[in-house]
Amino acid sequence: MGFKMGIVGLPNVGKSTLFNALTKTAAAQAENFPFCTIEPNIGEVAVPDKRLTALSEIAASKQVIPTRMTFVDIAGLVKGASKGEGLGNQFLANIREVDAIAHVLRCFQDNDITHVNGRIDPVSDAETIETELMLADISSIEKRLQGLSRKVRGGEKEAIKQERLLKEALAVLEDGQPARTVIVDAEDAKVWKSLQLLTTKPILFVCNIGETEAVNGNEYSTKVNAMAKEQEAGTVIISAQIEEEISQLDPEEAEMFLTEMGLSEAGLDRLIRAGYGLLELETYFTVGPKETRAWTISKGTLAPQAAGVIHGDFERGFIRAETIAFVDYVELNGEQGAKEAGKMRVEGKAYQVKDGDVLHFLFNA
Repeated sequence: MGFKMGIVGLPNVGKSTLFNALTKTAAAQAENFPFCTIEPNIGEVAVPDKRLTALSEIAASKQVIPTRMTFVDIAGLVKGASKGEGLGNQFLANIREVDAIAHVLRCFQDNDITHVNGRIDPVSDAETIETELMLADISSIEKRLQGLSRKVRGGEKEAIKQERLLKEALAVLEDGQPARTVIVDAEDAKVWKSLQLLTTKPILFVCNIGETEAVNGNEYSTKVNAMAKEQEAGTVIISAQIEEEISQLDPEEAEMFLTEMGLSEAGLDRLIRAGYGLLELETYFTVGPKETRAWTISKGTLAPQAAGVIHGDFERGFIRAETIAFVDYVELNGEQGAKEAGKMRVEGKAYQVKDGDVLHFLFNA
């Protein structure tokens, strides 16, 4: 599995420019007026992972297949979106479909690009969107509680559980906190997720700054960092302008450009890594002469379920997994060397796959 990240933000903060750069397309317009992105643009990008190159060279693989991440550029919203202002209803519907939110905040000055509120204040911008999402959740919960009342009176266990969780969410929302602050037991996790509340989505704040401030950030990004720490959220500093320029270059030119700018890596790499951390994702590999391939799983995934990411038959007929840690595979020059050194392990159904594992699954067809 990959994951789907929605790029959101007020109009004219640079999110469509960032989307264009990340997906290396011109599908999303980046014009100086609100609501230029009317339909959510979707783009897939390969997740950069240097380990793939090392593994494929050792195995002499004919093909290298990275895992992929989906970005969704969602139409901008304004204050009042929860009541249908601007493109609010569409925004709220589209955001329910993503796994996480990259909240792009304008942290740059540019007199040629108007700000919808007439001032640069990323913390206020973040609060505007968070408030609209919370108001939308409150409205949704109130309607759903009304719809559940009959089933609850009838003693339906699932309805009773949903009502309890919805009321817990409503309490924190009415106290001015997002639903993600509710502590949910493992036994309630499945039902909680099915509620699809907007403010349960993990959020990553993306500070869009000017080229000259891309290395160290600025006063605006410092304020965003402070806000993120209070919310236990992540932040990434990116210059959408730089990312757009990089997207037009070949890899060698891009590396030279980044070096000249004093940057060690592209913003895409930082954004994906932060997104993986946000959703607690990991990567394992399958390696052979035909292909070296990366696969994305959630942390704590057991071997049969990890096998199921490749094909359902692998999970249903799972017997065991032959496992080599990435470091051992590289240091011992491949599968044979790892076997001879006793570094290949045979793991069963209870094994939790680790990030970087090189796996070979055995299963009954």
